[in-house]
Amino acid sequence: MKKRHLLAPGPTPVLPDALLAMARPILYHRGPEYEALLGRVRDGLKFLFQTKHEVLLFTSSGTGGMEGTVVNTLSPGDRALVIRSGKFGERWGEICEAYGLQPQYIDVEWGRAVDPDTVAAALAADPAIKVVFATHTESSTGVLHPIEAIARIVGKTPAILVVDAIMSLGVADLPMDAWGVDVVVGGSQKGLMIPPGLAFCAVSDKAWAMVQQSRLPKFYFNFLAERKSLEKNQNTFTPAVSLVMALHESLAAVRAEGLAALFARHDRLARATRAAVRALGLELFADPPTPALTAVAAPPGIEAGAIVKTMRTAHGITISGGQAQLKGKIFRLAHLGYADESDVVLCLAALERTLTDLGYPIKLGEGVRAVQEVLSQAG
Repeated sequence: MKKRHLLAPGPTPVLPDALLAMARPILYHRGPEYEALLGRVRDGLKFLFQTKHEVLLFTSSGTGGMEGTVVNTLSPGDRALVIRSGKFGERWGEICEAYGLQPQYIDVEWGRAVDPDTVAAALAADPAIKVVFATHTESSTGVLHPIEAIARIVGKTPAILVVDAIMSLGVADLPMDAWGVDVVVGGSQKGLMIPPGLAFCAVSDKAWAMVQQSRLPKFYFNFLAERKSLEKNQNTFTPAVSLVMALHESLAAVRAEGLAALFARHDRLARATRAAVRALGLELFADPPTPALTAVAAPPGIEAGAIVKTMRTAHGITISGGQAQLKGKIFRLAHLGYADESDVVLCLAALERTLTDLGYPIKLGEGVRAVQEVLSQAG
């Protein structure tokens, strides 16, 4: 028997208390018990998003939250600016195009962060832009984008800033209100430590003004209808009740750990992983890297898919490879959500053996030593 370990960027391992919550008898979603539960979840989401604004909750993947944001903030003929630096930046543009919009693009080299000055220049060149669509952590490349700087730029214009934080939520600091981000989209299956199936959209007053005027078609992802329901601790349509019960437990765990400690834990695991990668003579792909995952360039002569396959079949560890033009060129080691020091040590030990199995010359123990040196440091 081989024990399995999930160290991919998502879904991520589920918090045990959340698993137990989903095993409980289901609640009637129009009854008082569910209303009380949803009221506590609403408060917990505001704490996590660091906002006073309502956080809408939909039964869907995170992409549903992205699509909902597009159709609730824009109207036919509106101008939008999309930052494309990976698969999920591209997704913003694909959604816009699906609704007949013609977004303007800022294309960024994969593995690099966007320069905020290019956003400022694009907005100055086209004052008609209504929305800037950005990604906090681009999980396909492992990059962390400078959202705080972009928010300062967008905040000086009539446009709103919409951020895909599906990979970052509960992992990297993104104080929505303090930074002036207008819409933050999240998902359940990453840092929130529960299964896929819930999307979140936190909306600022500036963004709500645009929602009031939006004329793109919408039905299920109707922000105004959902806000009205949430004010009564209800959902407009039948929610994924068991997932909301699990979410209640994960939000309680987040509050108990505290946001500062939560972000520090992820940063520490990321620094340890990066140190190990360097110690093994491998090259980090992303600059700057996110604390959610570490993207690594495959060593010369070895296809990244072989590393992913060997990690899974020989060592029972699921990691991820590259996507699109990065397929076969990088592999990604996740360290987010329900993850601790033992996960990072285990992952790097298995990576060392995998590289050895594939004939890449390393000294066994060098990566694990580097991990342990970082983790042994105070803080």
